[in-house]
Amino acid sequence: MANPELKHGDQQPKSQSKIKTSRLSWLWSEYSVVIAFLLIYVVAAIMNPRFIEMNNQINILMQVSIIGIIALGMTVVMLSGGIDLSVGSVLAFVGVVTVLALNASGSIIVAVIVAFSVGALAGCLNGLMVAKGKIASFIATLGMMAAARSLALYIADGGSVSGEVAGFTAISNSKLGIINYPIIIFLLMTVLIYILMHKTRFGRYVYAIGSNEKAALLSTIRVDRVKIGVYSLAGLLVSLAAIIETSRLNSISSSSSGQAYELDAIAAVIIGGTRMTGGRGKIIGTLFGVLILGILNNMMNLMNVSPHLQGFVKGLIIIVAVVFQKRE
Repeated sequence: MANPELKHGDQQPKSQSKIKTSRLSWLWSEYSVVIAFLLIYVVAAIMNPRFIEMNNQINILMQVSIIGIIALGMTVVMLSGGIDLSVGSVLAFVGVVTVLALNASGSIIVAVIVAFSVGALAGCLNGLMVAKGKIASFIATLGMMAAARSLALYIADGGSVSGEVAGFTAISNSKLGIINYPIIIFLLMTVLIYILMHKTRFGRYVYAIGSNEKAALLSTIRVDRVKIGVYSLAGLLVSLAAIIETSRLNSISSSSSGQAYELDAIAAVIIGGTRMTGGRGKIIGTLFGVLILGILNNMMNLMNVSPHLQGFVKGLIIIVAVVFQKRE
C-alpha cells in the first residue's frame, strides 16, 4: 500500500520548484530590460575603460535625449495599439518652420510656440486619420512621413536653414552643474509621461484601448478622442525634440535631420517591453530601452565599428526583442 506521507513529500519539492520557476519568470517578465541594461553596462565597462568616464556617460545621455523624448511619445502611441512612422520627418519639418519663425519674429518664445503648434497639428492630423478616417496607423503615418519631409525640403529649398537670433542655442548648450539641459528635459518628460500613463484616467484609457478596443467602446470610453489625444501628444514631444536638435547647432537640415529616428524610437520602445499589439508596456521600460541603445551605439563608436553596420545591429535587436516577447 502506498505511503501517503511519501506521496505528499514527493509532491512538495515539485510544487516548490514550480513556485520558484513562476517567480523567476515573473521577475524576468517585469524587469528583463533592467537586467539586460545592467549586463550590457557591465560588459561595456569591462571591454573599454573609457566607457565609464564621466564625460562619456554625459555624452551617452546627450546622444539619447532627443530620441528618448520621441520614444516617450512612441510608447504612448504603441500602447494604444498604433504606430507612428512620421516622427523623423515631422521633426525636420518642425525644425525648419521653427527657424523661419525665429528669424522672422526675432523672438525665441514665438519660435517655440510655433514649433509646438506645428507638431501638435501634425500629430492631430495623424490621430484624425486613424480615429475618424479609420486608416491603419501604419498607412496614415507613412503618408504623413512623406508629406512632412516633402514640405520641409520645399520650404528650405532642399538645404539647411540657420537661426539668426542670439540665445536660441542656449536651450541645448547650457548646463545645470555638469548636466546639460537636454538631459534634464528628457528625464523630466519621462517623469511627466510616467505620471500621465500610470496615474491618470487618460493613461488607463490608453491601456484599455490597446488591450481591447471593442471592450473599451462598450465601456463608454471615447476611443476616437483618446486616439487623437495620443497622436497629438506624440506630435508635441516631437516638437520638443525638434527644438532641442535645432538649437544644438542653431540650424536644421531639411534632408538629413530626423532620418531613421522612427527606427531608433521603435527599437527603444520594443526593447523596453512594450508590445507591438498594444495594451502592455511601461514608460520606465522605454527609458532603459533608450539607454541600452545609447550604450550600444557608444560602444560601437569606441570600438570603431562602421556606422553603416549600426542600423543592422538595431534591426537585429528589434527582432530579438519581439521574439522574446512572443515567448512570454
